[in-house]
Amino acid sequence: MHFDVIILGSGPGGYVASIRAAQLGMKTAIVEKESMGGVCLNWGCIPTKSLLNSAKFLQSIKKNGELFGINNENLEIDYSKVLSKSIKIVDQIKKGVLFLMKKNGIHVVYGNAKLKKRKKIEIIQKEKSIGEYSASHIIIATGAIPKIDIKFQYDGKKIITYREALSLSSLPKRIIIVGSGSIGLEFAYFYHSMGAKVTIIEICSRLFPNGDDDISDYLKSSFDKMGIENYVSSNINKITYNHKSNEVIVDVKTSLKNIVLKADTILYAIGVVPNIQCIGLKEVGIQTEKGFIVVDENYRTNIDGYYAIGDVIPTPSLAHVASHEAINCIEKIKALSCQEIDYNNVPKCVYSLPEIASVGYTEKESKEKGFQIKVGKFPFSALGRAISDENTGGFVKVIFDDKYDEWLGCHMIGNHVTDLISEVVVARKLEATSYEILGSIHPHPSLSESIIESIADAYGKAIHL
Repeated sequence: MHFDVIILGSGPGGYVASIRAAQLGMKTAIVEKESMGGVCLNWGCIPTKSLLNSAKFLQSIKKNGELFGINNENLEIDYSKVLSKSIKIVDQIKKGVLFLMKKNGIHVVYGNAKLKKRKKIEIIQKEKSIGEYSASHIIIATGAIPKIDIKFQYDGKKIITYREALSLSSLPKRIIIVGSGSIGLEFAYFYHSMGAKVTIIEICSRLFPNGDDDISDYLKSSFDKMGIENYVSSNINKITYNHKSNEVIVDVKTSLKNIVLKADTILYAIGVVPNIQCIGLKEVGIQTEKGFIVVDENYRTNIDGYYAIGDVIPTPSLAHVASHEAINCIEKIKALSCQEIDYNNVPKCVYSLPEIASVGYTEKESKEKGFQIKVGKFPFSALGRAISDENTGGFVKVIFDDKYDEWLGCHMIGNHVTDLISEVVVARKLEATSYEILGSIHPHPSLSESIIESIADAYGKAIHL
């Protein structure tokens, strides 16, 4: 069967590409090897946010229980129901995606796709070929898989990744999380909230190493106060399994000394790598570099008719980035004019508590690029809305170019900052300067006031501090 376009992978890149293609009148097929929605819907963005929401509800009840006659000592967590709620939410959204496939006349094929020359793909189910399809355009959107250090014995039971973490039958009493990127931080907060003893091991000198230094420092202080143990500038030397005690023993090299940690489970959260190992890239001749597919500004590979978007190319590994690349890729195929993606204006969010949100350059990056900068900060502890909500932790930090008043970056940590960051993204998109923002009235009381107050601080105009 021949199609105008075939998309490999049904994550937020793949399914968005298929819908946009169908909207533009293209005969479209999408191939999925496991479950519609990809990692984001089934094992990533959506189920983890449900788990974190449950954790935040629990913390709120513990904090405010006396107001409503709730005795914290009698609280019991039904861990299976917490997981079950996340699964129900996934199923609900999955039904919505499948409805969109049907509504737009998209042909859905389940199986592993193997790329062939002359714009063909072979579909394999249970190690057997069930046929070939051809297309004028083939888009690779197969996403990413967890990165595992091969020198350690990943078994999916005692040493796990985020995929297994979402289906553990019981809550581990002690868990070691390796890595403090967004995945590691979110699971650290979740497991801690559920009552587990959590330890983070991070090879870099700071938690959340890709964030602004002030955010990383505040996060470490916040986790320390919670009781989440963390070791930075640390590396694992050896992992052994004690069958008698049914625990894993981890030999860790810290910056000062070697220590030994014991846990029920180890969660690897050191990142992801493109899921392109078994799709036939070499057979077709598609170029890769450092594990990523090489594409041009139109998402075209070096082989005519083959494209790639999302986590398989070296752009930010984020669902919202993949979706925008999907739309642009399809529209470029149709020779339509579309807005190019500014990869320096992509919001990055962590949904732990405190939440983290950022966009643009960090203070360190701004200085390294030679900018003379103005920096402003505003703590939520001085904000009326945050005080009334009794969530005063964190701050907003802004960075402006002193010469042209360009908004170089913004970094936030605190309650609901993942919702606040969009204002900054839009303002930077419109090339707004401090003059425009300071002249824009924000509602009072609101958390969004923190943005205007931090800018006022950078320009010596703050009146609330």
